[in-house]
Amino acid sequence: MPQVAITVTPCVKVEELRVVEVCFGCHEYYADDKLIASITYDLDHLTQRWVVMVNDEELHRAATPMLCHRYICWEYKAGSLPVQEQEANAATTGNEIMVQIADECEKYGFELLDDGIYKDEQKLGEIVYTEGKWWVVRGSSVHQQKVACDSALDAVWSLSMAQLTCCEDLLDRPFETLTVEEWRRLVEYQPELESQKLIAV
Repeated sequence: MPQVAITVTPCVKVEELRVVEVCFGCHEYYADDKLIASITYDLDHLTQRWVVMVNDEELHRAATPMLCHRYICWEYKAGSLPVQEQEANAATTGNEIMVQIADECEKYGFELLDDGIYKDEQKLGEIVYTEGKWWVVRGSSVHQQKVACDSALDAVWSLSMAQLTCCEDLLDRPFETLTVEEWRRLVEYQPELESQKLIAV
């Protein structure tokens, strides 16, 4: 029986398109350092939550990010992808956004890693800046729900409040159910000054 060689070719050469993960569910596609399209995640849609966007307009919707990726590659290769207009606020993207987030994290003693923001090796969540809007995705959120914020300061503050709430929740649990990590967090936990004043009075 003769053997048939099967070759799989990618939709576009790796050198042609560069994919940047902005956050969970959000990716930007660049060709020659120019934004050509983006993939966003739509929580409101039940079956096709992944959306290809160009110039803030929906071009394609799919059930998986890979289907959106294939759509972008195919349309780009065919030359039928609409031209992305340069945004007026293009100066406030990329590294400048990360610097803002890092500065705010430093104020709270948080650690900014590739996959999110951490405090004492516990993931608090992620901060996302996409299409001119700030979002927080809390690490404790089961469904990765995004919460809108006004700025990097507001987003990091929101994560710090989530951490305080977590510690206060631990105080209500039976001690024998706490893990070593939870005990360590409770030892380091300091309640807010207002609650200390109330206790003192």
